[in-house]
Amino acid sequence: DDSDLSHYDVRYFKGIVDRDERAETFHHMIRAYLTTFQEKGLETWIAHGTLLGWWWNRKVLPWDWDLDTQVSGSTLDYMGKHMNQTYYHYVSEDKTVKRHYHLDVNPEYTERGHGDGNNVIDARWVDMKNGLYIDITGLSETEPDDSPGMWSCKNYHRYDTKDLFPLREGEFEGVRALIPYSYGEILVNEYQHSALVDTEWSG
Repeated sequence: DDSDLSHYDVRYFKGIVDRDERAETFHHMIRAYLTTFQEKGLETWIAHGTLLGWWWNRKVLPWDWDLDTQVSGSTLDYMGKHMNQTYYHYVSEDKTVKRHYHLDVNPEYTERGHGDGNNVIDARWVDMKNGLYIDITGLSETEPDDSPGMWSCKNYHRYDTKDLFPLREGEFEGVRALIPYSYGEILVNEYQHSALVDTEWSG
C-alpha cells in the first residue's frame, strides 16, 4: 500500500513518495548499505523479499515497500557498540545523486526474544531525505543446547547453519552482495515454490 506510513521513519518523513522516487531511493540505499558494510569488513546478506528480488532479476522488486538484510549476532553486537547513531554520506557513481543515511540500532538489540513484537527489528539504515529504510535483523543460535546450529531472529524465522553458510557472492542493484548458501530452499520455505516461477504478481 503506497499510503502505508509504517514504511517510513517518522523522524525523516516529509510526505508519501511516489513509486519512481521509491525505486530510486531503494536503488541507492541498498548500494550504499552493502558498500559501506563491505568497506568496514562486516558481513551482511540480503533476505526475505529483497532476496526474492535478487532471485528474479538482481534488483528490488517493483512492488516491494521495504528492504531486508540480516547479520550475525556478533556483527549486530559490534554495530550496537560501535556504529549506533552513525551517519553516512553517499554519492552515486555518476556523481548526480547525493544521499545521507542514518544507522539506528534498536536499544533492545541484545534481547533475542520476540517479546510483544515491537522490537523484532534490530536496526535500520534510514534515508534521511524521505524516511524510507532497510530493516536489519540479527540471527543467532538462541537455543544452542536444544537446537544447535539453528539460527533465528526475533520474528520466528529459523535457519540451519548449512542453509546460510558459506555465504555466496552475488550482485544486487549493481554492487557486490552476499547471498545465503541455500537461497532456493530458503525462498521456497518462506514464499512457496510458486514465488520462484510465477511471472505475474498476485498481490
